[in-house]
Amino acid sequence: MPKVSAIVLAGGKSRRLGIDKALLKLNDERLLTRILDTLCTLSDDLLVVTDDKEELTHLGVRIVPDIHPGLGPLGGIYSGLLAMRYERGLVVGCDMPFLNVHLLRHMILLSQDFDVVIPRVQDNTEPLHALYNKACLGAIEDSFSRGGRRIVSFFSQVRVRYVEAGETDAFDPEHWSWFNINTPAELELACKWVKKGVPSWQKSKPAL
Repeated sequence: MPKVSAIVLAGGKSRRLGIDKALLKLNDERLLTRILDTLCTLSDDLLVVTDDKEELTHLGVRIVPDIHPGLGPLGGIYSGLLAMRYERGLVVGCDMPFLNVHLLRHMILLSQDFDVVIPRVQDNTEPLHALYNKACLGAIEDSFSRGGRRIVSFFSQVRVRYVEAGETDAFDPEHWSWFNINTPAELELACKWVKKGVPSWQKSKPAL
């Protein structure tokens, strides 16, 4: 398996949730710690991109400042790609409690021939559950110069491999992998399933 860095974006504030996502707890466990514990099985170069370094120094991983604050997740991706040790970076959000190691390994293998590897279900992509190559940096800079802020704004300039639903379903048929926490109801649901210890790819996702 090719070497990759693992980048967690933890710079956003959640108005709907009412708390900094980087500080979320699932029952007695910090969500960010749970995510890093998963990612350390895939990479020995872990980075957290954040605007608030002091709050997260306890994590024992590299804390990278967002050099383009205010530009959203694309700025965070850019900062992570600049700082990472390897040519490829696995980027995830800090609010994804059910990452699937098997699916991520599959995506890492695919990344050998592409600049971006990203899941796509129907017309919806998952840009915060994707791999990006350092080769994307120039295209992102060009996007910034044109006022681009959407993550997909630079995709036309790089080699993109979409991992379609039929492919991801072999690993995670219920698409728990990119379940993310934006509301109190979603936080309650995540706490419930973490407490049960249910592997996300083995059980059906209950309705909210």
